[in-house]
Amino acid sequence: MRNFHLAGRSTVHGQNAMVATSHPLAALAAIEVLKSGGTAADAAVAACALLGVIEPQSTGIGGDCFALIQPKGEGKIVAYNGSGRAPMAAKPEWYLEHNLHSIPLTSAHAVSIPGSVDAWATILRDHGKLGLDTLLQPAIKAAEQGYIVAPRIAFDWKIQFEKLKNGTNTQRYLLPHGRPAVAGDVIHQPELGKTLRAIAKDGRDAFYKGAIAEDMVETLRGIGGLHTLDDFAAHTTETTSPIGTLYKDHDVWQCPPNGPGITMLVMLNILSRFDLTKFPAMSIERFHLEAEAARIAYMMRETYIGDPAKVDVDVARILAKEFADEHVGKIKMDRVLDLPNVAPPMNPSTVYITVVDKDRNVCSFINSIAHSFGSAIVSNNTGILLQNRAGGFRVQPGHPNCIAPGKRPLHTIMPSLATKGGRAVMPFGVMGGQYQPVGQSHLLTNMLDYGCDVQEAIDMPRGLHYEGVYQLEDGVPADIVEGLKKLGHKTTSVVAPLGGAQAIWIDWDKGTLTGGSDPRKDGCALAY
Repeated sequence: MRNFHLAGRSTVHGQNAMVATSHPLAALAAIEVLKSGGTAADAAVAACALLGVIEPQSTGIGGDCFALIQPKGEGKIVAYNGSGRAPMAAKPEWYLEHNLHSIPLTSAHAVSIPGSVDAWATILRDHGKLGLDTLLQPAIKAAEQGYIVAPRIAFDWKIQFEKLKNGTNTQRYLLPHGRPAVAGDVIHQPELGKTLRAIAKDGRDAFYKGAIAEDMVETLRGIGGLHTLDDFAAHTTETTSPIGTLYKDHDVWQCPPNGPGITMLVMLNILSRFDLTKFPAMSIERFHLEAEAARIAYMMRETYIGDPAKVDVDVARILAKEFADEHVGKIKMDRVLDLPNVAPPMNPSTVYITVVDKDRNVCSFINSIAHSFGSAIVSNNTGILLQNRAGGFRVQPGHPNCIAPGKRPLHTIMPSLATKGGRAVMPFGVMGGQYQPVGQSHLLTNMLDYGCDVQEAIDMPRGLHYEGVYQLEDGVPADIVEGLKKLGHKTTSVVAPLGGAQAIWIDWDKGTLTGGSDPRKDGCALAY
């Protein structure tokens, strides 16, 4: 039970429906959709569209979307892959001929075809009662009438000031006063509002065909991009089945590659071979094991994972017991495992939304423009801030994640869902680029191994072993930091906190919902 003498948040409880997002206005918009009879999918899209306006550093219609949906909390789980593809002219030989051995993150080459709008339309077709015409209205209002900048968003705006000063159309759209927005500023984006109105009226085709697509292509080609109108018109969302593993009597589900969820599942397979309860939740041993599991899982991902539509990805072998066993025996409690240094191409940010409606339809939903403020390229006349997800490709012929025509990059965003006996018990997610597999494992083990409630599990201090250094939040005690150093970990403090999380726990016996939302962001869980 929470110690009410200490700063913290209580869990949020409800009987009918619940949502958790990274911004209070998005949570409120979702609740209003739910109270008006909308489904979990409807609420998630409305909240996400609004976040694309009021949390512009993290998400928007210029980005990508993944989702897991389980009808009535016990039906077949459906995975939606709304990630965009590289232009058909994006051949690795072209980049090498132009002396590009990696994708510059603020160049047109970092922009893959945005997948969000088509994903929203596909998800609503399958699981919604309302249309984009209704669900985009809160976002349109915020763009046209203005929104107030929240504190965490202002924090990110300040950090990215130099990037925005040097971007394409970003000074015009995102630095209206010639400086970063600060908490309390009112921002208007009328061009984006007009674009959203067109999508509300004419659906996904308004984005992928016609004037809006023409403006995006003209903008990108004007700064060296290889994109064409055909690339936009050809975009589709993939509907597939999730992949999963068993941890502490719970099935944990992820979208399959090119999503990165397989990384978290490998981590769980490794951690399941240890009795974490032998060590306190805040202990050197627990942080060490989490780091070692992450290092192994990330090495696997960077070695084997790419777009399965273009390369062979042996998911069954990677998730097999034998794959985990091969590595578990090498982990030592008294020193760091000697592994090759893994340096993923990017470490972006995102938004995650979780919703459970009155019929117990469950939606685990994530949407991202990759790095903070994406590519720092805003389409000339539409106000669309474009992602830089193609920066996640490698320019390395033969590598499973090498850029290629029509290929989807290895992603970082990953909605998750835990079930027990076929029933949903917790849709959850952790934002924060490369941190996401570690963050989800950390949250889940906080609950299933250490008995935390959803809010305690979210609040607990975090660490990420990334590019050979253990990045630790300020909340990690000094004795743990020193203990990790003695084991051979290089450690550092992080400027920004690691990610952000939302989760909803479903108690089927009591008929109640319990939610939590990350204090590292501006948001909250709400219920009715």
